[in-house]
Amino acid sequence: MNDKFLNAKIMAPLALACMLLSCDQSKQPDQAVETEEQADFTRLAGSATVFDETPLAYSREVAKLGLEHSRAFNRGRAFFRDVWVTAPATTSSRDGLGPVFNARSCEACHVEDGRGRPPLEDESVFTSMLIRLSIPGRSETGGPLPLPDYGDQIQNFAIPGVPIEGQPKVRYQSQAGSFADGTPYELLVPSYTIEDLNFGALPDDTRMSPRVAPAMIGLGLLEAIPAEEILALADPEDLDGDGISGKANMVWSVEAGSPQLGRFGWKANQPTLKQQVAGAFRGDIGISSRLFPSENCPALQSDCAASPHGGEPELLDTILDDVVLYSAALAVPAQRRSQDPDVRRGQQLFHEAGCESCHRSTWVTGDSEHSPILSQQTIHPFTDLLLHDMGEALADQREDFLANGNEWRTPPLWGLGLLEKVNGHMRLLHDGRARSISEAILWHGGEGENAKQRFLQFSESERQALLRFLESL
Repeated sequence: MNDKFLNAKIMAPLALACMLLSCDQSKQPDQAVETEEQADFTRLAGSATVFDETPLAYSREVAKLGLEHSRAFNRGRAFFRDVWVTAPATTSSRDGLGPVFNARSCEACHVEDGRGRPPLEDESVFTSMLIRLSIPGRSETGGPLPLPDYGDQIQNFAIPGVPIEGQPKVRYQSQAGSFADGTPYELLVPSYTIEDLNFGALPDDTRMSPRVAPAMIGLGLLEAIPAEEILALADPEDLDGDGISGKANMVWSVEAGSPQLGRFGWKANQPTLKQQVAGAFRGDIGISSRLFPSENCPALQSDCAASPHGGEPELLDTILDDVVLYSAALAVPAQRRSQDPDVRRGQQLFHEAGCESCHRSTWVTGDSEHSPILSQQTIHPFTDLLLHDMGEALADQREDFLANGNEWRTPPLWGLGLLEKVNGHMRLLHDGRARSISEAILWHGGEGENAKQRFLQFSESERQALLRFLESL
């Protein structure tokens, strides 16, 4: 498939949506911009909000889910948390692990349904983050081209008798800086290598992209935001001149057999929660499904290909559906201390710094296919689900459908302030290089440069107020 045809095929749905809906930012209502700085965000997820500040805050089922959905939620929780085993096994519904893999369960990366992190100083093995791989060019569906001998991510674990692909490593260098008032700060600049490669050296033009596992909360609500609402925010040519060029990623839908709006993943490269879950089962655990029926064994890896499997496919549709429902129905913790004066001041500064240009605070969901409780909800995820150029410092130089090497999807901020309590760390950004919210802001570049510069100019009390607001979410 030639690039000209492929580009047209991918871009056509986006162009049509813009013609029908008008992507002209000047025609969008501005009421939210005028009022959100004083809004009450306590119920961050509407009726899907849970009031929980414990280490289990990310793991609660939304209220009033209904008996059948609640049963499916609990079945999905079991398959999300339990480890998969090598085939053949007596536990036929959970066998088929690997042959190469990054984790033995979903929970291994999303601990307590939370966020992964890089290895700590006394660790060497990646356990809740991975390295995506590609070479320049596009696949037939418009996505990244996998490496012939390693596929699209490095697998650092394998079942007995099968060699691992390699061991990713991260090293850091210190980068010092200071705020306008002279207060110093330090950032960690990561560099990545892959050691112990078992199938030859990586091609010189290999693109590597480290990724930590994101938190699982609120995914069903994000899926229920109408696509036309997201597309209406897109302004890829910055026609309104505000310096923000939000772009939609149009990605391949396996079930539809056509491009659709991407909204999940660090580069919005998955169109639906179902495809995101099935893709993670295959890519991370080595479990095939109806959506992705082939084993994750590149041609050169003969031991991998010759290993026994756990069925064709290994993941039953009923189990996939239960895990998708579980992923969709995890509640979002409420905002805390919303009326604290510092939190309210930080909320104003969030607007003054221009953060909401990308971290859009408020949406209203449409009809959810998962549960009525997720439908017609006013929610505050603080994301526009669009791609933004975040500058060279955060770039991975890896294209992913319409996302270029500098672009990342705006991550939601809800639940941010409970991350340390749930997961015991505050490692942020796509590769966990930031050790705090402040460091994450200081890494912003590109379309986030102006907001970062305003943060650098804030006084100590203003910085603390902004951080108090973000920690309240």
